[in-house]
Amino acid sequence: MNKPSIYGLTIEQLTAWLGERGHKKYRASQVWEYLYRKRVAAFAEMTELHPSCVQLLEEHFVIRTLEEHVRQEATDGTIKFLLRLEDGNLIETVLMRQKYGLSVCVTTQVGCNIGCSFCASGLIKKSRDLTSGEIVEQIMKVQLHLDGKQQGEKVTHVVVMGIGEPFDNYDHLLDFLNIIKDHKGLAIGVRRITVSTSGLPDKIKEFADSGLPVNLAISLHAANNDLRTRIMKINRAFPIEQLMEAVEYYLEKTKRRIMFEYILLRDVNDQKQHALELAELLQDKKQFASVNLIPYNPVDEHSQYQRSEQESILGFYDTLKKQGINCTVRMEHGTDIDAACGQLRSKQIRKSTA
Repeated sequence: MNKPSIYGLTIEQLTAWLGERGHKKYRASQVWEYLYRKRVAAFAEMTELHPSCVQLLEEHFVIRTLEEHVRQEATDGTIKFLLRLEDGNLIETVLMRQKYGLSVCVTTQVGCNIGCSFCASGLIKKSRDLTSGEIVEQIMKVQLHLDGKQQGEKVTHVVVMGIGEPFDNYDHLLDFLNIIKDHKGLAIGVRRITVSTSGLPDKIKEFADSGLPVNLAISLHAANNDLRTRIMKINRAFPIEQLMEAVEYYLEKTKRRIMFEYILLRDVNDQKQHALELAELLQDKKQFASVNLIPYNPVDEHSQYQRSEQESILGFYDTLKKQGINCTVRMEHGTDIDAACGQLRSKQIRKSTA
């Protein structure tokens, strides 16, 4: 990148940056409003700023860097955007229409090194982290799409569950969260933001210490080390015991609930004994824990995994409920397009290299 995206600055960072260059504090508030409320495309459109301030911003920053490469729209209103970064890399961002509002799933890395054996996101290894500006601009890209429809719709919820491990890009993640929650900008409430991690214990503790009251989700997918290691290689480095110790710290520190995500894979982790293992693992945390059961979206490259039968999904759900574990089955979105995270990106890359 020749110049960084101005979307990558928090309001505090923007205020300090302008102040160091002789501009008063209120200038940052003006820039912030132009970016997130008026959603201008160029600094020249910030007509209330002094020309010297506009010139300064133009010399050091850009506003928009992402280019729409492919867009897929599903019959249920889900839209998957394949976006091209300034360096040519591709990332995915997804808009989902929920009963409670419009939710956007963002990507935090180009590729992924976590190596979950069922996941399309990890088919192409991580090449770099996204900057906070590139993550924020995914929200802006979706919001600008909504603005173009002229229906007055607004992004209301954000899930950090796209390509990459958010806690492996921790500093940019925190800046992103602080930017989108700011009440004078996008004003997305912290209770409407969820960060999903595959389970980095030290970062879970650091996140607890950050004081950011956003929702935390943990990709678990198995309740014993042998099976989880087979499904998720990260479990070799951070086995379930370490992960659950970090969860205990998080719960004690924040008093907030945690969601455990569990993708159901046919005849792999979807049997009654697996549900009982999961219930036992969470039994002493059930007051603060919930399980989100996720039907699997098959990926061509991972043909060893198949979607669980509906009977198995319901049986797993019933077993957890009988053990007193709060659980839900995730509502599916975009099933008539490349629904699995990373699937559209990997297909496009294969096409370009064929």
